Amino acid sequence: MNTIISTAIAQRHALHRLAELSNQEKLTSEFVQGFVQGCKPLAIHAHLGGHGLIAEFGIKDAQPVTLFRAELDALPIPETIDAPHASDAPFVSHKCGHDGHMAILCGIAQHLRDHPLKRGRLALLFQPAEETGDGCAKVMKTAVFKKLKPTTCFALHNLPGYDAGQVVVRENLFAAASLGLIIRLHGSTSHAAEPHKGNSPTRALATLLDQLPSVPHYHAGLFDSAQVTVIHAQLGKEAFGTSPGDADIMLTLRAESDTLLDILLQTCVQFAKSIALLHSLKCSTDVTERFPATVNDGACVARVTSAAQRSNIPLLVTERPFAWSEDFGHMLKKCPGALFGIGAGKKHPSLHHPEYDFPDEIIEPALRIFTELLKDEHY
Repeated sequence: MNTIISTAIAQRHALHRLAELSNQEKLTSEFVQGFVQGCKPLAIHAHLGGHGLIAEFGIKDAQPVTLFRAELDALPIPETIDAPHASDAPFVSHKCGHDGHMAILCGIAQHLRDHPLKRGRLALLFQPAEETGDGCAKVMKTAVFKKLKPTTCFALHNLPGYDAGQVVVRENLFAAASLGLIIRLHGSTSHAAEPHKGNSPTRALATLLDQLPSVPHYHAGLFDSAQVTVIHAQLGKEAFGTSPGDADIMLTLRAESDTLLDILLQTCVQFAKSIALLHSLKCSTDVTERFPATVNDGACVARVTSAAQRSNIPLLVTERPFAWSEDFGHMLKKCPGALFGIGAGKKHPSLHHPEYDFPDEIIEPALRIFTELLKDEHY
């Protein structure tokens, strides 16, 4: 196991240096494929949903089929860590730990090279475009995935703010549903000396910026189970002689179920259109990067719990679901499975923070959990 761990850490550092954005993970996928190919898989399927990759291990066409998933993509965040494995890509870096998640599955591939499955098959999925919410769904639409028909699926995510190596589980809802909402206000420009001759969206934009984050507090079904976050706003152009005619606002909407997210979306859109009408503005909206709620299967959570207990790894059953979203929820709608967390350290920089770097020390307990999960049905 020590050799597997040291190799996985080296893989993690190499993957961190590559760092590619969602739907652009060509070099990352090729790197992973080259490594996994050396672990003697039953088959490798590339170019799934873009740059996705599935490596099959075990006995041809045998059942059951377990799937473990990791993510390929990095984030549009400049690298700030001072380390030999710092990202080589300008303005792109692994600030969500997907490099670590991939390295863990590379470690599982090494384990399977040395300890072949006795029953069934394991599919290692290296998935593209998790950060934009569309990668998992695109992989699931491929002929390869449809033929594979996994019977159970598992994935992990590292969790800063929790003890390093601690396994975090929850039945049913594990992570929230979310989407991106874009609101565009259209008025008319005028000379800045004569603003009354145009129709500026300034006051409407100010109202929306102030009031939209409070929408969940005024809806009985959304209170304490939904969130609206303003992430970007733009008014007019950088032209001091022109009163603005257009404005955009971008928001992230989150809720504890897909149904509640639909209600939140409808409420926000209706409010935006009412404010636009009040100011004689046109209003258009778009929805992007939609993530379903991540809902775990109880029996699969029990398997993760048992694996942690058998491995003497600290376990926490969290009372509340996480507010962030994961596109693994797409797969959990079709296949029984579980997304679980593994602590990255209580004082570790948070996910998406410029100083974040996946902690190498949690690769070992993560490998132990996955290898224990394999013992349930494959050895």
